[in-house]
Amino acid sequence: MEKQKIGFIGAGKVGTALAARLFKGGYPVAGVADMDMDAAQKLADMAPGCHVFKNAQELADNIGHIFITTPDDFIPKVASEITWRSGQQVVHCSGAASIDILKSAEDSGALVGSFHPCQAFAGVEKAIENLPGSTFAIEAQGHLLDVLKNMASSIKCNWILLSPGNKALYHAAAVFVSNYVVTLVKTATDLFKNFDISTEQATEILMPLIQGNINNIKNIGIPSCLTGPIARGDISTIDKHISSIRKKEPDILSLYGKLGLKTIPIALAKGTIDEDGRNKLQALLEVAARGIE
Repeated sequence: MEKQKIGFIGAGKVGTALAARLFKGGYPVAGVADMDMDAAQKLADMAPGCHVFKNAQELADNIGHIFITTPDDFIPKVASEITWRSGQQVVHCSGAASIDILKSAEDSGALVGSFHPCQAFAGVEKAIENLPGSTFAIEAQGHLLDVLKNMASSIKCNWILLSPGNKALYHAAAVFVSNYVVTLVKTATDLFKNFDISTEQATEILMPLIQGNINNIKNIGIPSCLTGPIARGDISTIDKHISSIRKKEPDILSLYGKLGLKTIPIALAKGTIDEDGRNKLQALLEVAARGIE
């Protein structure tokens, strides 16, 4: 079956990486439009035969399947300013928004969808490298659903189907394991500054631990992969942590306590602490979670 021509409105990291991968997957990437002509040309260079259109309307007039890969806040505005036609397929790549933000396209007779890669896009080259093996969260109307499933499979990705009410929670889950992992690593490396070790060196020290935990999550699974003082029910160690943090870095005491409280049920499920251990840990960490009193 011949694969249809596709175009991109927005030539940022997501659009460029997705265009490059879909081109390698056999899809003719026929056009791109972006106010930044240099960015548009960079995307076009990754998909030989791709034409740089002068504006989004011109692209929509010439191509049937359009990805809107602008920043999330601009998607509704971009969609509403274009005159769509019946039979087109219009897809955004927002993780948190549902397809209702494409209502203007739907009202014109287009099929609308959402195609969000559960992956970090820190840079185009790395994103292209990391996409295979990732999962796309898909929401779509009619036969567009099968089109997007096939697109995911063609670039060696998996897919899941989400209903409108689940998009924001799905995206929040992704934020926890993506953005907030960076925040936790930054918090940890800041503690190293108390003994004159730089962020760069602290990151190097912690990376094997981080990678080891990722491997354990993948290979052993939750809850069995949990290690550390809460998994052991080591009250004295946690008490030392709390005392030291309260003295040296009081701003993160509440964070330490709240994360600890969320970790207790995992240790309980693993079977390495009993109810008495849970109660002792909870009492200690609840105080920490309240911060400085």
